[in-house]
Amino acid sequence: MSLDFISPEAIQEIAQQYGYWAIFFGILLENLGLPIPGETVTLAGGFLAGNHQLNYWYVLGDAAAGAILGGTCGYAIGRYGGWPLLLNLGKVFRFKETQLEEIRRQFSENAGKAVLMGRFIALLRIFASPLAGIAEMPFWKFMLYNVSGALAWASVMVSLAFFAGQVVPLEKLIGLASQFTIVALLIVVAWIAIPLWLESRKAKQVEAAHQAVDQEK
Repeated sequence: MSLDFISPEAIQEIAQQYGYWAIFFGILLENLGLPIPGETVTLAGGFLAGNHQLNYWYVLGDAAAGAILGGTCGYAIGRYGGWPLLLNLGKVFRFKETQLEEIRRQFSENAGKAVLMGRFIALLRIFASPLAGIAEMPFWKFMLYNVSGALAWASVMVSLAFFAGQVVPLEKLIGLASQFTIVALLIVVAWIAIPLWLESRKAKQVEAAHQAVDQEK
């Protein structure tokens, strides 16, 4: 998630002015759900490192540390208060508690993959950690995937901007990264929504069949 109305030039200026702090707090706050362009600031940091204005390893360490800490905070939020909040949100969007239980069950079965791969997907980067807490994923297991995912994501983002930024403008890099995360998000939404839709449709068919039998009696 990011603030699309902030131009790449402004983001680059923020990274130049505040350096490593901007990268650390940018991704930390984004992971906590605030509309901060953390991923974009990280790309800008890698870009500046490629131009020898920042140190590559410091940028990489900042991005990974911000992601790890943000994910850990998200897990704690989900573990100690996320389920009641999710139930309230479900009422707003007309989700039955049984449907939310099914989502939690499905997520629990794939929690490790979601935390690990969710780093590269818009919105899932924010919600994967709280959902892992809601699903009561063991903390040691969560941290294993949380740290692995954060290191993998930070390495890819910073290295991409570091090397590609020497031949590709920052604005184009940000655009390509945004397109990738949106496509990945749509795939994940379809993966979750289609089974739920099929299950709902099957339940309605069963209910209709039972009503037909009752009418015949």
